[in-house]
Amino acid sequence: MSIVQGTCHSFFQELGQAIHDFDNDTLKIALYSADADMNPWTTTAYSATNEVSASGYTAGGASLTSVTWSLYSSYGKGVAYLDAADVAFGVSITARGALIYNSSKANRAIAILDFGASLAKTTFSVVMPDATFEKALIRIGVAGA
Repeated sequence: MSIVQGTCHSFFQELGQAIHDFDNDTLKIALYSADADMNPWTTTAYSATNEVSASGYTAGGASLTSVTWSLYSSYGKGVAYLDAADVAFGVSITARGALIYNSSKANRAIAILDFGASLAKTTFSVVMPDATFEKALIRIGVAGA
């Protein structure tokens, strides 16, 4: 089994189909064990298979808050990027990765996180990277000459 980080390919198609409504939809993040098998090419929706199980952790994970899209635009580059508040689960968990998904739209997958190794934390937190066009977790755009 393996977890491969990236924005889910199905998400790109769904953007073109105007499926997601980021002003009104609920985005969630679920944590997974090292036994999970997720990658951007084939993961299309949330699944409870190999999701972590811990006292105090609710299946399906937690809702993301303060979700915002920003735009970086400069000559030859245009990048939209997503930011959200860090998530603290507040329970003792061991997790290897996570899935961000849209629970308002049939649990459609958005992005997979690979923590690089199984992490055991008393208060498990997922810290979002800097909200910039170069570092944000989810970025959509093009770079030109």
